[in-house]
Amino acid sequence: MDSITHTLFGLSLYGATKKEEKTKEYKRALLFTTVVGSQIPDIDVISKLWDTEGLYQMWHRGITHSYFMAPIWASILYLACIWIWKTKDKKLFFIGLLSVFIHDTSDIFNAWGTGVLEPLSQARVTFGVIPIVNLVFWLIMLAGFLAVKTLKKPSHCVFKWVWGLMAFHVLLQSVVGYHLYQTVKQEYEQVALSAGFVPFQFQAIGKNNGNVDIIQFDIWQKKSDVTTLSSDDQADLAPLFAQNPEAKTLVQWSPFVVVVNDEQRLGIYDPRFYRNGESFLYEYIEK
Repeated sequence: MDSITHTLFGLSLYGATKKEEKTKEYKRALLFTTVVGSQIPDIDVISKLWDTEGLYQMWHRGITHSYFMAPIWASILYLACIWIWKTKDKKLFFIGLLSVFIHDTSDIFNAWGTGVLEPLSQARVTFGVIPIVNLVFWLIMLAGFLAVKTLKKPSHCVFKWVWGLMAFHVLLQSVVGYHLYQTVKQEYEQVALSAGFVPFQFQAIGKNNGNVDIIQFDIWQKKSDVTTLSSDDQADLAPLFAQNPEAKTLVQWSPFVVVVNDEQRLGIYDPRFYRNGESFLYEYIEK
């Protein structure tokens, strides 16, 4: 998910925790734990400052997003609470663990994918059923905030409903996405999903040999558009990898790629991010 959504997740987790009878120091420690815990896996973005080998895409959403790192992050947050606010409630450790787990798991559901199994595997686990910027989440959390202000209800009661509604939204999107995936899988050797910003809108990307179809599905799961791309899968990519190491990383990171080999360029791109004739993730060299 994007940084704004992760921050809102942290604030919503803070809202869902019963704390009315707690001290001011505890509340500050709790807010720190939920918000920083919801952001801390993304600390790997600083690796791009020294990355000279084109590995940033693999490092991002890599080991820092691993489930095996979650207890370590939670321990760091807990020790910070003890040091800064002198708060030793072990519940803060488990809340920190939950906030990191929510970050890592929510990232699995969008198309970018996450290395939740590192260091055992560098594979990016992705379901592609939730967009990286999910306005439905934002609306649900905004409704929870307004409900607390207007209804004068305890925040932990309201925000438990907020989390329940968000989980239900993820469940519905996942069921629809899974059904769509199984339907398209019958026609293609490789299939990937990418959720649209409108609920229950999806792109299904299917590949057979050198042909890649990007199929738009509306909210009724009917095909609304099909874009067909050609991939030169027989092209020698060794020169590309030698001159542009980011390209090799992109091959490792993506479910499959489209290979461009024409008179001007040799390159690859991820078709899940293909918009207006070009992919957001495109690595190439000029010939």
